Amino acid sequence: METTIPTKITVETTVKAPVEKVWKTWTLPEHITKWNAASDDWHSPFAENDLRVGGQFKSRMEAKDGSFGFDFGGTYDQIKTNELIEYTLGDGRKVIVHFAANGNETKVTETFDAEGTHSVEMQRGGWQAILDNFKKYTEAN
Repeated sequence: METTIPTKITVETTVKAPVEKVWKTWTLPEHITKWNAASDDWHSPFAENDLRVGGQFKSRMEAKDGSFGFDFGGTYDQIKTNELIEYTLGDGRKVIVHFAANGNETKVTETFDAEGTHSVEMQRGGWQAILDNFKKYTEAN
């Protein structure tokens, strides 16, 4: 029996904010709905988050014109406040998010299993765009 190891993709950014603020902006639904989009013509009208091991999260991502949308969610596997979030998406792919505090800056690194439909470059670009939007929102609020 052949097993395939999923391709891992990593995106990262450094946010000019302390880790406590970055963590709250990342995890609280009232913030998630404000930054969770890859471009200005998309948005997340809904988010819920049960931030505990075994807890689930879900957000709705939609084109603002209503032409397309999808739910994004999964279950938390490991959480270390202000340091680490690991979760499994609904399709079984794994995601690890590291938060590295450095004074008034926080490096956020996301590593995720690629899915098989879209190119690695497209997936990396989409996740990086969302992360960039997160950085922009967090630094402005």
